Amino acid sequence: MMSDTNTDPSAVPAKARRRFSELLQAFAEDHTAERVTVGDLLTAMQGRAIAALLFLFAFPNILPTPPGVAAVLGLPLIYLSSQLMLGRQPWLPGFIANRSMTRDAFRNIVSKATPILNRAEKMLQQRWWPLVSPVMERVLGGVCLALAVLLSLPIPLGNLLPAAAICVIALALLERDGLWVIVGLISTVAAFGWVGSIAYALVKSAIFVVINAFG
Repeated sequence: MMSDTNTDPSAVPAKARRRFSELLQAFAEDHTAERVTVGDLLTAMQGRAIAALLFLFAFPNILPTPPGVAAVLGLPLIYLSSQLMLGRQPWLPGFIANRSMTRDAFRNIVSKATPILNRAEKMLQQRWWPLVSPVMERVLGGVCLALAVLLSLPIPLGNLLPAAAICVIALALLERDGLWVIVGLISTVAAFGWVGSIAYALVKSAIFVVINAFG
């Protein structure tokens, strides 16, 4: 019998794996404490902690949020993506693990993320395993690190596409989908192009203002 060269040797049958949206909803419903800490999420997401937390910290940047949120969420993203790049087991220092939000705020994020996750998970499947191999996970960690730094920069509207690219890559890793890795990398290129064009326009505008003010 010929072996299937397009099958991930470490893949878990789909029926044996709970979807990320299911884990997230179960945690939101079962959590009884008044506040939800990052450490709680790290424990609840089981073996998919880093990718799950990357999604959870990136997703709010896609939603309308007050100014400064990107900078606050950017630090955990930078730390988690660095760990992924280095191939380390998920661990967070206390100043990040103890960060928390109210249970209602967390449930609100989950309620907004769940419809998107449900649609995405219908398209996700375990395939093209070389693109989600341990070596590629480290490469994608480096990509997410660059996106996290980009997301943290104080550039108006500059956090949307980097956050979306991180979300796509995180979902690809969660469901072991190599095709979505490619989509995430294309989104990364678009994110850098978008932020670069905004930064260029801001610099040009600043130079124009200075020249006209002192010219």
